[in-house]
Amino acid sequence: MGARGPPATATAAALLLLLGRLLAAAVATEDSGEAEEAGTGEELQFQIINFDYKTVRVTWNASELTGANLTFLYGFQEKELRPCSRYLLRGGRTAGCLLDAESDTIMKFSVWNGTRSLLSRAVWISYYLKPRSPTDLKFRWHPEAVTVTCSDLPYRNLLYEIQYKSSFDTGWQSQGLEKTCNVTILGLDVDRCYSFRARVSTVEDVYGPESYPSDWTEVDHQQGGEHTDSCREKTVFSKFILIYGMVATLTVFLLFLSLWKLRRIKKLLMPSVPDPKFSFPGLFESHHGNFQPLGCCGRGLYIKGTEDIFKKPGEEEKSFVSSACEEERKKKKVKTPERNGSRTPST
Repeated sequence: MGARGPPATATAAALLLLLGRLLAAAVATEDSGEAEEAGTGEELQFQIINFDYKTVRVTWNASELTGANLTFLYGFQEKELRPCSRYLLRGGRTAGCLLDAESDTIMKFSVWNGTRSLLSRAVWISYYLKPRSPTDLKFRWHPEAVTVTCSDLPYRNLLYEIQYKSSFDTGWQSQGLEKTCNVTILGLDVDRCYSFRARVSTVEDVYGPESYPSDWTEVDHQQGGEHTDSCREKTVFSKFILIYGMVATLTVFLLFLSLWKLRRIKKLLMPSVPDPKFSFPGLFESHHGNFQPLGCCGRGLYIKGTEDIFKKPGEEEKSFVSSACEEERKKKKVKTPERNGSRTPST
């Protein structure tokens, strides 16, 4: 028989769920009474997972029965109970059983410790459904959006969820829950690298609170509208390094340009005084910058080596030093110094 889901309408599904629970409770009560007549002790804690209506796993906690090898009996619908053929072991002791599912039906089971019944139940396996993961994820990119599709599972009342994150996100962001695997995510940059994953969960009002979501699909990386092996952060990192490097180079260039302009403005406003050493190289080489030594008159009228400056064309060569000093002596002779207001008597 193929796996069938709960009815399409919510009302019919709710009624079927209620009837199933009542029937399972009645069977469990009957079996519990039989177990009490057989002298059952404390009940075990158990867990049931229905893997996509293909395999049912039943496990129990036998920590209080250390060293005991428990026996598991089960049957679907009205079939007689039969022993488990695939036990799960923990510490060398039985701790569970794997069963082949027979569509959505009632499963009766019991756990025995020798001749003593420890647990007896009858449940709908759909209450513990764990769907398989979605397959064949496809991506259709739009401007600033992407539509994710996958193959729908063959039973109803499921919710499809898509999660995504970029290289800048620290955690996953959820999109969905949709009744079909056709989810559109808005606000994405097609040139940026994104990671996607999907899963399926059940509608609690139909399957009950003890059902399980599927496992996440393998992560699919998308960039530029195409599949990529991984979202390498170094690509984004190198892009930022390039941007910051260009900004830093431009800043340094503008700084040097400002300093150069500032130097030119300073030179324009406060021009430097030229050094006479470079304007009169011959003069400074002869006197070494010391102009205190004067000519023969002692009045600073003569600087040796400057005679030709005052010489006129065609004029006979003569010594300016001698004429200047001679004129100075004559002036001294004409003047007669007075002492104490009296003149020197003449002879």
